[in-house]
Amino acid sequence: MESTEEPEALPPPPPEIPPNVVPVQLTTDSVPEETKKISKPKRSPIARHGVGSRGQKIQLLSNHFKVSISNTGGHFFHYCVSLSYEDGRPIDAKGIGRRLIDKVHETYGSDLAGKDFAYDGEKSLFTIGALPRNKMEFTVLLDSFSSNRNSGNGSPVGNGSPNETDKKRMRRAFQSKTFKVEMSFAAKIPMQAIAAALRGQESENSQEALRVLDIILRQHAAKQGCLLVRQSFFHNDPKNYVDLGGGVLGCRGFHSSFRTSQDGSTTTIIQPGPLIDFLITNQNVSNPFQIDWAKAKRTLKNLRIRVSPTNQEYRITGLSENTCKEQMFSLKSRASDGNDVESVDITVYDYFVNHRGIDLRYSGDLPCINVGKPKRPTYIPVEVMKSNNYAAEPLLRSCGITISSQFTQVQGRVLTAPKLKAGNGEDVIPRNGRWNFNHKKFFEPSKIENWAVVNFSARCDVRGLVRDLIRFGEMKGILISDPVDVVEENGQFRRAPPLVRVEKMFEQIQKAFPNAPPRFLVCLLPDRKNSDIYGPWKRKNLAEYGIFNQCLAPTRVNEQYILNVLLKINAKLGGLNSLLAMEQSRNIPFVSKVPTIIFGMDVSHGSPGQSDMPSIAAVVSSRNWPLLSRYRASVRSQSPKVEMVDSLFTLTPDKKDDSGIVRELLLDYYRSSGQTKPAQIIIFRDGVSESQFNQVLNIELDQIIEACKFLDESWSPKFTVIVAQKNHHTKFFQDGSPDNVPPGTVIDTAICHPQSYDFYMCAHAGMIGTTRPTHYHVLLDEIGFSADDLQELIHSLSYVYQRSTTAISVVAPVRYAHLAATQISQFLKCDDMSETSSSHGGLTSAGQTPVPELPELHRNVCSSMFFC
Repeated sequence: MESTEEPEALPPPPPEIPPNVVPVQLTTDSVPEETKKISKPKRSPIARHGVGSRGQKIQLLSNHFKVSISNTGGHFFHYCVSLSYEDGRPIDAKGIGRRLIDKVHETYGSDLAGKDFAYDGEKSLFTIGALPRNKMEFTVLLDSFSSNRNSGNGSPVGNGSPNETDKKRMRRAFQSKTFKVEMSFAAKIPMQAIAAALRGQESENSQEALRVLDIILRQHAAKQGCLLVRQSFFHNDPKNYVDLGGGVLGCRGFHSSFRTSQDGSTTTIIQPGPLIDFLITNQNVSNPFQIDWAKAKRTLKNLRIRVSPTNQEYRITGLSENTCKEQMFSLKSRASDGNDVESVDITVYDYFVNHRGIDLRYSGDLPCINVGKPKRPTYIPVEVMKSNNYAAEPLLRSCGITISSQFTQVQGRVLTAPKLKAGNGEDVIPRNGRWNFNHKKFFEPSKIENWAVVNFSARCDVRGLVRDLIRFGEMKGILISDPVDVVEENGQFRRAPPLVRVEKMFEQIQKAFPNAPPRFLVCLLPDRKNSDIYGPWKRKNLAEYGIFNQCLAPTRVNEQYILNVLLKINAKLGGLNSLLAMEQSRNIPFVSKVPTIIFGMDVSHGSPGQSDMPSIAAVVSSRNWPLLSRYRASVRSQSPKVEMVDSLFTLTPDKKDDSGIVRELLLDYYRSSGQTKPAQIIIFRDGVSESQFNQVLNIELDQIIEACKFLDESWSPKFTVIVAQKNHHTKFFQDGSPDNVPPGTVIDTAICHPQSYDFYMCAHAGMIGTTRPTHYHVLLDEIGFSADDLQELIHSLSYVYQRSTTAISVVAPVRYAHLAATQISQFLKCDDMSETSSSHGGLTSAGQTPVPELPELHRNVCSSMFFC
């Protein structure tokens, strides 16, 4: 705002200024926008102001291991590493760096004063104490060299032999055997900074200090023959993998990173040691023959590995149906004439014992690990794995750093599940994170009229499905009239492109509804997953016609299936299946009495191979305050792989209006909540790492505040900002029990940060393997929640997810944001994405390639829970 005060008198000009020059007084209006933003005080994540006390206490184990340091007097020296060929060309091959540094250490040990290295495999190297000179150059001769870079053209060939592309690459690689290695001093990191970082005391060197420790762990794993995948290690012993007819065998790995904690420090590591030992500990049994293999299968499934020589990533897909001694596979080999391929059936046990010469002591009577595909499995015995030994790492010993081999004991608290309300005011009491609607109706059932079924050649009993929807819908309070029509796809278009099939289907729909579009459509798809009709169909309904719709790919239709479908339909059409009892009675602390809006924010990116696919930013917001169970979404496209939401506040070209996400959601809240502006805004942000916390506070939050001020300059709501992280490796186990931790378990001591405000919560009942908690970080809390009240609110928000009758692992607004981003991203897969589509897009970060714009949702559905 401009000042109304009289400007100060200008001082007389200096003598050297010509008399006809008038000095210009600098005002805030003339300061560049960039300068204004730089001058703003930067926000930082707040410190913890207490821990919770509510709930039943429970003793747990965590896969964190205590770290201690005794030597704090020395320094780590950081050196930049440059690798090149003999002629000066830089090396772009992956995996060669460690071999070159090892060769330098082996050949020039005396010139290096006997220093041990911690090398990250790329450009950074650390030593304890300084090298003799600030810049050192070495010439290294390798006897053989080939790149570990994968050709990326499919699966490896049987028996470990390279394909033609690999052979060409290897021939090129062998043309050069002499390399240059240059080390240049970059920085000095005191050991004291490591000790302080482990205590959670921030300093200018704290993050770099923890990075050094991570690099030491990675190098130790590499020395043991491990394959390194980011922070995960996989033992690369030839005994641990073999190609059985086209699949490369993987082996169990573990993740490691140093993290500060309240009891000193821990390093997050999946328990080191043999796979079988991990399962024994996990299930609290005494020997391998007591393991529950059904549970073990769920625990191990989807563990990712990367193997050489292809450096291609694989994952554990399951276990064999039979034991190692009974599981058969076809072993292919060359015939004696060298031409024909012979195939012989053999057990996995016989293959490893007789063909690979590996002594299997006990795994012959246990299932095998499967790292192949369902129709082409690849098996290895569970016994073939190696232990990890950190005590042998010389750099850790030199630092005086020791890592405990015991799981960290932590005390958790199990919060009581919130009571829910169903139809007619009936109470619903969740048990073990679940509830049901047996003999109950939905809290606020919708009404379905003017609707139809469309069938894209799916094979199912359509009439029977309609009867079940109507019958079970009535039981839950939803009045469903008979459909106007069942529109079957014209057979001649079944093999047409998806867009054509959708267009032709809508031509048929218009004939059935000549006056106005239907309100609701049930769409039967032929494919359960990845149907190419889905994106064009959703876009046609939601953007062009404003038709509520539910896609189904029915296979087994039973009462539970129909109930799950009705939950989604009711939410989409504006109904409520259940809500919190204290939501209805307005007894939620800080939220029920003061107008409050809740945001859930997420950004969905294209798959790793889709570098040009725009990212999709979605923000959902609560509406109809004081309810917390009803939401709507606003979605925008933005530059590929950009994590920060860049359209929260977006001025129009004439600077007179804001077309951003936040304005849209705030106006909807105002209209749906009795012309009330929120005095409090709670933001749940998904998908960001610790390194991006400051950007959330100083970029995204700034945009949200600007959007508020643009609506009303005098409006200053209070903010609470919370990050929800699922992509971590922390797990919890019940001490002395094979069961998962109970739903509602919260941990905010011991392994949590000593200063920062974070906690772990397992709100859901873990049905598949070991429960993965959500790691919540409170970055800002102007509202002033107590630890107990905030944890209770977050726990309760895991029970308002309208798509299921179970508590979910993260707060519902975050899950809804992810669903909205994922569904709308399907719009971009339509071939006819026009350049003139309305709504919001822009340029990529490079400022050249336009980001495809998303079409606006039709006014009939834009405020709905279309994403359910």
